[in-house]
Amino acid sequence: MSEAELIFTVLAELSTRQIAETENAEGIDENKKASVKGGCIAKKARAELELETGKSVITEKNFLKEDNVKTLKLRNKRK
Repeated sequence: MSEAELIFTVLAELSTRQIAETENAEGIDENKKASVKGGCIAKKARAELELETGKSVITEKNFLKEDNVKTLKLRNKRK
């Protein structure tokens, strides 16, 4: 995960939370609507950046180093 991917993920989460709070969302259905709106905000921002730079924000990079990924996989197998 690149720095830009992380930033757009945080933007989606922040937008969702603020929309849910503003709309006093209660229950799964109302929170789902807020999450769709929050995701759309991040999607539009990502598309605009990609259009302006001509580069994709999405990468094949993993945020964790390979050793950490192996450790997490081992921990998950033990559960």
